[in-house]
Amino acid sequence: MGRNRLTVLVGSKNPTKVNAVKDAFFEVFPEQFFSIKGIKVESHVSDQPMSNEETFNGATNRVMNMENNDGDFYVGIEGGCLKFKKKLFAFAWVIVKNKKRIGYGKTSLFQLPDEIKKMVESGVELGHADDVFFNRENSKQKDGAVGLLTGGLIDRKKYYKEATIMALIPFMNKKIDFS
Repeated sequence: MGRNRLTVLVGSKNPTKVNAVKDAFFEVFPEQFFSIKGIKVESHVSDQPMSNEETFNGATNRVMNMENNDGDFYVGIEGGCLKFKKKLFAFAWVIVKNKKRIGYGKTSLFQLPDEIKKMVESGVELGHADDVFFNRENSKQKDGAVGLLTGGLIDRKKYYKEATIMALIPFMNKKIDFS
């Protein structure tokens, strides 16, 4: 008897995000078949969210804006920045939802260099600021600031994968109430 293939919709066409979700789902549920698909949806927040709340709202909105599509799971990932002690940090929220449960995960924070901080605070989106600072193109669809700053020890895919696994905790523990 065959297993059902479950559809996981990711609220982004960015291959780094889609592949991070794919790796997380296959690692958490190795016996299950999944079809992972990225779709373009709006976050309804700034191109560069600048607070924990705005970033969380962006991930939530991505999930809500996918729910009219035919999927078994919906995943919203939103990267953002926040200022703390005069430093600027980057991070992301990941939200996973199905008809019965919702899970939340968040990446770790990492400090941005002063030059990138100045660009972002002047209104430049982090991915573009990374491209300017590191003299690259399309960093956010590759290793991103986290990969560039850690010398590849942690790339953007690994960074999002871990947060996606954290968001899957309620789905891994179905007998525990997370409401």
